[in-house]
Order: sequence, then C-alpha cells, then structure tokens
Amino acid sequence: MSKKLISVLAAASVFASCTSPAPKESIRQDILLTDMDTTVRPNDDFFDYANGGWMKKNQIPADETSFGIGELVQRELYVKLQKINEDAMKRGDKSGNGQQIGDFWYSAMDTVGIEKNGLSPLKEEMSMIDAMKTKENVMTMAARMHTYGTNVFFDEGVSQDPKHSDVQAYFMMQGGLGMPNRDYYFNTDARTAKIRNQYPVFIASIFRLMGTDSAGANVKAANIVKLETTLAKSSRKLEDMRDPYANYNKFAISNLRSISPGIDWPSVLSKIGVKSVDSVIVGQPEFYKALDAAISNTDLQTLKDYMNLHLVVTFASYLSKPFSEASFNFYSKEIRGAEVQHPRWRQALDAEEGAIGEELGQLFVKEYFTPAAKARYDQLVENVRNAYKARIEKLDWMTDSTKQKAIHKLMSIRKKVGYPEKWKDYSALKIDRGPFVLNMLRASQWRNNYELNKLGKPVDRNEWNMTPQTYNAYYNESNNEIVLPAAMMTVPGFKDADLDDALVYGYTAASTVGHEITHGFDDQGRKFDENGNLCSWWSQVDTAQFMKRANVLVQQFNKMVPLDTMHINGKATLGENLADLGGILIGLDAFKQTEAFKKGEKISGLTPLQRFFLGYSLGWLLEARKERIATQLLTDVHSPAKNRVNGPFPNVPDFYNAFNIEPGDKMYLADSLRVHLW
Repeated sequence: MSKKLISVLAAASVFASCTSPAPKESIRQDILLTDMDTTVRPNDDFFDYANGGWMKKNQIPADETSFGIGELVQRELYVKLQKINEDAMKRGDKSGNGQQIGDFWYSAMDTVGIEKNGLSPLKEEMSMIDAMKTKENVMTMAARMHTYGTNVFFDEGVSQDPKHSDVQAYFMMQGGLGMPNRDYYFNTDARTAKIRNQYPVFIASIFRLMGTDSAGANVKAANIVKLETTLAKSSRKLEDMRDPYANYNKFAISNLRSISPGIDWPSVLSKIGVKSVDSVIVGQPEFYKALDAAISNTDLQTLKDYMNLHLVVTFASYLSKPFSEASFNFYSKEIRGAEVQHPRWRQALDAEEGAIGEELGQLFVKEYFTPAAKARYDQLVENVRNAYKARIEKLDWMTDSTKQKAIHKLMSIRKKVGYPEKWKDYSALKIDRGPFVLNMLRASQWRNNYELNKLGKPVDRNEWNMTPQTYNAYYNESNNEIVLPAAMMTVPGFKDADLDDALVYGYTAASTVGHEITHGFDDQGRKFDENGNLCSWWSQVDTAQFMKRANVLVQQFNKMVPLDTMHINGKATLGENLADLGGILIGLDAFKQTEAFKKGEKISGLTPLQRFFLGYSLGWLLEARKERIATQLLTDVHSPAKNRVNGPFPNVPDFYNAFNIEPGDKMYLADSLRVHLW
C-alpha cells in the first residue's frame, strides 16, 4: 500500500455543518494571496513565493515538529472529536459505541489514576519475561508479546498475497529495532550519530525508572544496543524495501527452520494466533538467519532486558509521567525536534484513533459528513480518471498493447470516498474505566485477533485501512483502489462555496486524487494488474522506456539537499515523486475541461492557470523542524514538502507559461532534462 503523507491537505471542504462560518471579512480574503511572499520570485523558489507569507507570520508551536495547513485542519478535527468523546463520557452509556468511547476517554484522561498506577499494570507481563529459563521460553514469550503489539525481534502481520490478491497471507518481515530504522545504527552524519549516542542513555533511563541502579542500567543498555545492531546489519535499506519481487519469498511453515534452525516457528506462529495457512511470505530471509544467530549467541539476561525494554517503550505513552516523558524526550524531542508534549486531551485522541478509530468514525460522519459531500468527490475522481485515460491514449512511447492494459487497469480502480459501507465490530473488545494502558493493550490484542481471523477467508475488498476522521489518503495496489477518508475534505475556516475551481483542482484533484490514482502506475504500483496481482503485464520495451524516463526523476531528486549535507534518496522516494508529478499533470488536464479554465477570468489578478499551481502549493504549506526533516530523509519514502512543489513543477510545461519561467531562472529546467513520462 502506498500512502501519501499529508496528501489530504489538498482537499476542499464540503462539510456544510462541519465548520463555523468564517467572518465575512475572512471569506472575502483570498487565501492564495494572504499566504504569498511577493518578495520572492516564483521563477526562483515557487514554494516560498506561494507559502512564504504565511510562514513568516506563523512559527512552529512548541508541541509540534511541523506546522502548516495540515495541522490547522487537524486542530479543527480534534475539536469535533473531543466533543464526541466528552459527550459520550457525560452520558455514561452502559453499552455500545457510546460506552466504549466514553469509558476510553475517562481512562485516558484519568491522570490521577495513571500516576498512581505507575508501571504496576504491566507487572504481570514483566514477571513472565523475568521468569523465562530457556531460549525456547524466549520465543514463546515473544509470541505472546506480538499478540498485543510489542513486536520484539521481528515484525509480522496479515495482508493480501501480492501474487494472489483474493487470498489473505501471513507476512514475516525484518524488525525488532528500537530506533526508526537500520540507518540510525550506522550512518556517520552528525545528526544521526548524536541520536545513536543518546539511544543507550535513553535505554538506561528506562531501566532506572524500572528500579535498576545506574551501573546496571548502563550495562543493560550497552548489551541491548549490541543486540539490535546485529539485527540492523541484516536489515534491508529503505529503497530495497520497495521491490515487491525481492521482498516476496514464500516458505512452508514447516520449512522455516531452513533459515532459522534454532527457532521452532510452527510453535511460535501458533502461539501468535496464525491458523488456516500452511505457508508464509518472508520479506527478508537473510534477516531471519541473523535473528536465529543473534538469539543463540546472546545471553538470556540480555534477551530478557531487551524484551522488558520494548514492552515498556511500546506502552510508555500510556503510563505515568516519568515513563511518558522519557519516551517523549528521546523519540519526539531528540529524533523529531518537538519541544513539549501535546496536551493530554490530544494524546488521548491520538491513542483512541489507533484503538477504536472506526467506532469513533461512525459518530464523526453521522454528525459532520453529508451525502452531498460524498457525491461531489465521487465525481471529482471520475473527472481525474477520465483525464488520465486521455493522457495515456496520447503517449508516444507506450505500445498500443500496454496502453490498452493500462487503461483497463485505470478504469478498474475502485474509489472509496468518505467512509466504509460496513463498520468494524468492536463488541468483543473490553474497554472500561480502569488503567488506560490496559485498554490500549487489550485494543492491540483485539486488532491482532481481528487481522489473524482473516486467514483462510475470502478477502473483503470493502474494508478500509483508514478511519473516516483520518487526515490522509492512500492507494492500495492489492485492491487497485484509492481511499479518500471524509476528513481529507477539509480546509480550515472555509466552506466549499468559498473556493474557486482553479484552487480546488490544484488543491484536491492534483495533490490527492490524481496523486493516488498515479500510484497505480508508479515504479511499484505498475507491477500490479487490474485485479491487484503482482505480475508482468508490461512489454519489455515499455518497461525499459518507463525505467529510463523515471530515472530522470530519480537523478533530479538525488541532487536535492533539503538539510545540511543530507540528500533526498531519489530511489526510495521515486513512487511518491512520480505520483506528485502525475497528479499535477492529470489534475491540470481535468481542470482544463472546466468552465472556469475555459473562461480564463482572473481572480485577485491571477489567471486560472496561476491559481491552479498556487492551489497545489497551498496543499504543501508546511514548515518543519530540522530534526523532523532529517528523520524524514532517513525513514520516509516522501520528499520534504518544499521539494514536492519545487521538484515536480519544472517538469510541467504549463508551469513555464503560467509564470514566464525562462532560462537562467532557478525554477527553469531545459526540456532535455525534464521528465517525459505521463
């Protein structure tokens, strides 16, 4: 699945009852003008030209690692969700959605009880870890921990089989690291090295909170870092994880000993809850060989310490202040640059999203999302789809045979707009007003059972992998679908009627809808057919042409240096960069079919074409801390926001016409150096 980071900024609000009417003076203001910085030439830095005025007037709040329209939209959503929770808690329902939401909110906001309980709610699990006597006990306990979301040693889960999309498969992947990914264990740049040096300090602080003396805590920390470094050495790099063929290795469960002879995988998987399948897909077999050796060569006490650490870290945010602050100071402050924690109510909403998100979503859409909203964006998808079809038909580099297959896949893309047709049933999940951390642990167990129960059953292609109140969107290659949650159709302070078509088509059709549709034909999505199966449907000559043309974009982004000496990884970000460029092109094609474009009337002195590009840029209005950008460059397949504007625009011919971009301008790119793909 390919998800577009903060792509949902690019959507216009159609919640007639969702936002309070903006003051008349505010509505009369043109958001594209008020955000501009006219001291910057659009020819030299379009992102700063379009968004610099807003950034000069707004600083990143202390509890944020970035700030922009996305955060403003999210703040509106939080207000609505907070009201839903507080109303449910006051009603005191004894059953159903209201009971679970109200009791969850009570337990999450019960700071007195949380501080009084400290670490005690997890003592039973910690005692089981400490009681282990053998390496077999280690893997048995590891299996138990996986059932509640503490994925020690490795990662795993259920998803559609890439080669047989009608079948649910069980996947085993690399994992088990305490830092974001393998690069944090090896990169030598100053920022990453500093984080790596702070990691054992953080680990030692957790053990001191658990009652270990300082000397002992330091020893435990050093041993854990050594163990994780061993696992990191055999973990694949970010760009290597994007190859669906290389990360598809099917093994009979009975034959997993061929890569991990010291681990009784049939027993481990059975205890996790894997059933109804006799084979699994191993993403990175070499990792499991290294895992086998690491467990064999590591002393039992270090394995216990590693497991206790990951247990506490998994649930630290839901524990008493010493634990939550220690976790925040390392993961949010040190790694991502946040200065202070979010307020308690916001932390509670974030936790609830992961625990019972769809239950909350049912109440959210009932109150804030109308049928008219759904109908409008259903149609917008079709407008963009038709524009893409016309563009494919005109390609001069793709053979007719592949064109026909591409168009068939395009027209087969399923659109999901707003909210699911069928909601998840949380009735088996126990939520009460007891310890917050136990509600979260049980929610993780429910999720594990829910996912594993899919094995051996037909794929439910109507299921959603995001909640309606999620501020995001995605393309799922296995379902050949785009999913656009209700919350993505929000612009803070504005109703849909306040926004002109040029802005909406840049802000919505290009940056979200077009982007997600293009994912079906990016470097990874193009390898899946119209039914979501991983197979070769391109001719060899078309594949060669695609790679040649896409590589131009790889080289363009490889040269970009958003921070210090840190370059963008053009290969790792290729899928998202292709989707950005494709989204702009087909979003613009769709806009050209509207009356607003054909009339050519200016608004606030700006032509429809200029407003389209400014509208797209508004969707990426974002200022981020240096630490956040550094983390993104190492761990994320999305380029930083500024590069998602200044990167693709020089490849779009209409951009040159709209702003008179000429040779010598920083935004100018010679035609021979541009991407000629879609």
